[in-house]
Amino acid sequence: MSRFEFKLPDLGEGTVDAEIIEWHVKPGDRVNEDDAIVEVMTEKANIEVPSPVTGTVISTTGEPGDLVPVGSILIVFETDVDAKIVAKPAAAPVSTPVARPAVAAVDRLATTAADGETKVLTSPSIRRRAREAGIDLTAVAGSGEEGRITQADFDVLLERPRPVATQSTRIPSGGDIEEIKVIGVRRLIAQRLTEAKRNIPHFAYVEEIDITELEALRAHLNTKRQTHVTYLPFIALALIRALPEFPQCNSHYDAERGMLLRHRRVHLGVATQTPDGLKVPVVHDAQALSLWAMADEIRRVSDAARNGSATKAELSGSTITITSLGKLGGIASTPIINAPEVAVIGVNKAMLRPMVVAGAVAIRLMMNVSASFDHRFVDGYDAAALIQAVKERLEHPATLFLEGGQEGGQSAFSAAEKAL
Repeated sequence: MSRFEFKLPDLGEGTVDAEIIEWHVKPGDRVNEDDAIVEVMTEKANIEVPSPVTGTVISTTGEPGDLVPVGSILIVFETDVDAKIVAKPAAAPVSTPVARPAVAAVDRLATTAADGETKVLTSPSIRRRAREAGIDLTAVAGSGEEGRITQADFDVLLERPRPVATQSTRIPSGGDIEEIKVIGVRRLIAQRLTEAKRNIPHFAYVEEIDITELEALRAHLNTKRQTHVTYLPFIALALIRALPEFPQCNSHYDAERGMLLRHRRVHLGVATQTPDGLKVPVVHDAQALSLWAMADEIRRVSDAARNGSATKAELSGSTITITSLGKLGGIASTPIINAPEVAVIGVNKAMLRPMVVAGAVAIRLMMNVSASFDHRFVDGYDAAALIQAVKERLEHPATLFLEGGQEGGQSAFSAAEKAL
């Protein structure tokens, strides 16, 4: 018998520590080489760490939510033979690294442990959602390769009726108070939002927009296509057309160098609510997209963020962000800037309101836009002027397809001609 101490490996990109999300083993468990032993999270990725040896777990370091430094002992095994001979160097964990916030999409091969327990073949995000929903994945037959449980399998499973749990979710020792440790993605969200709110002097600006004509155009265009377009692509186009006049709003602030980095290309962040929390998938080079292409790309990256399949590139690099609460949008909001960006545009819900038009009261479809700006780099006048430029384009939506001088304007116009 031999004792083997496995230290947390260097996970790359300057990582100095990792947060424990979930242990898949406990002291006394028998594990095979390459079995997943623990899920950890860095600022860039969620990673499942495989066992470097076959043996019995003697001890583990840390609980969910604890930070473990790179190079420190993570887990100790007792092996049947000399671990120095049979243990291979720990391979770099397979993962899909992402940013703001990090989310896992790691698949592990299904294996059968020495004690006969079957390891489920699926991603950590699905396992996490299954635990939250009280679903036993060992009884699920996956449709993927080698029986892997895919996102589609899990979505179908969620739609099936399940027995209602009768046990109380209250913690016995806490009476009516349930204590929930803030770890993983939720901890990272809390940390980033706190830093953004503390470090950035936010300036908020709210404007109402008459989208009656926009809705008429949207409804007409949707008769030409099976996949319907929402308001968001129109708002994105209006923002993109206006940004060249206000380049300071399409910028990053590099605090370490004290530099404002103005971007000529628009990489549009789309704040998306997911089962793991808020993510910001990115539509890269949005200035080059037509209306339909914009709608398709927004839908694609948002779906990828929700099901955990988004890549690092799809979840990083945004230069300005749009956030929308959809039907829950309310009258106004004060969105928090997605640092290192300097502006975020919030979309509130559309509502019919009585408005004065040409001296008479008329029922119009109105939508409020709530924006926040980093007041260090965007003056109040420029912030208001940008939103007014967006408002003008949305209230006269034909101008979105008539503006030239940009690849995006030309392609949008071509797409509109084909649709009409």
